[in-house]
Amino acid sequence: MKDAEKIAAANRRKQDKKAYQPKFGKESKTPVEPCDPAALIEVQHLTKRYGDLVVLDDISEKIVQGEKVAVIGPSGSGKSTFLRCLNVLEDPTDGYVFFEGNNLCDLKVDINLQRRRMGMVFQQFNLFNNMNVLKNIMLAPVHVGLQDLRKTKRQNLRIKFCNLFRSAAKKQPLQPIQTSKKQIKEDAERNAMRLLTRIGLADKASVYPSTLSGGQRQRIAIVRALAMNPKVMLFDEPTSALDPEMVGEVLALIKELADEGMTMVIVTHEMGFAREVATRVMFMADGKIQEQGPPEAVFGNPQNERLRDFLSKVL
Repeated sequence: MKDAEKIAAANRRKQDKKAYQPKFGKESKTPVEPCDPAALIEVQHLTKRYGDLVVLDDISEKIVQGEKVAVIGPSGSGKSTFLRCLNVLEDPTDGYVFFEGNNLCDLKVDINLQRRRMGMVFQQFNLFNNMNVLKNIMLAPVHVGLQDLRKTKRQNLRIKFCNLFRSAAKKQPLQPIQTSKKQIKEDAERNAMRLLTRIGLADKASVYPSTLSGGQRQRIAIVRALAMNPKVMLFDEPTSALDPEMVGEVLALIKELADEGMTMVIVTHEMGFAREVATRVMFMADGKIQEQGPPEAVFGNPQNERLRDFLSKVL
């Protein structure tokens, strides 16, 4: 009887181990391919399923430095899921996502370190209502700066300890510390005020987000992402939660960033904005990229029947 119980317990442990295997990017049918060094972001065979529902269906795509990619399509086509998979806010069911050559689906990669260089702007602002505007913008740079400072201090402590047992010729130098907790906060505050001045909201630094208009909150959300000096900005329908008269001020800020050369991926329903700002337009439907190309080609001479039908309804 005891032997049977031991066998049953061993079988349960095996099942539990299988249940906690990583959920993404590990199917044997999708081997990882060499990443294109010219691509800032590259997805390979990206697939996302919710049960039997296939939201993204085997997408492979590249985005290079300086591109402004607008993703358009009907609701439910997988646009927002595609965007959220680019920084693995959504775990892909299968496939791989590379950022600057780093496989974000590899559990050995520090995903939080990679996300520092990927700004994300959501539909609903996601500002912290218990902090004023200035603290909202300072929060991430201060957190990351202090985290790096503590890491360097721990490394130096380890080096000091190890040097006690090394000969004079083999002693390792300490890592240089060129900042302090006070300096990190002062630099973050200075940068936050610079960004607020840029968008004309320096006078709102001490107020709370709940007292601002939707357009002001979205611009502050964009500035918060910019405070981390990202390599790419991901916009998930940044104007969908705004009243019509507030849309223009947000789009003007995004257009200004585009003119400065920021790499962007924008999920949007603003067709005029996509035509004006984007260097490439992707049309998504049924979990696939059905057609893509320069705005003048996608909007002026669409080849896909589904795209023609979509444009006839929105233009």
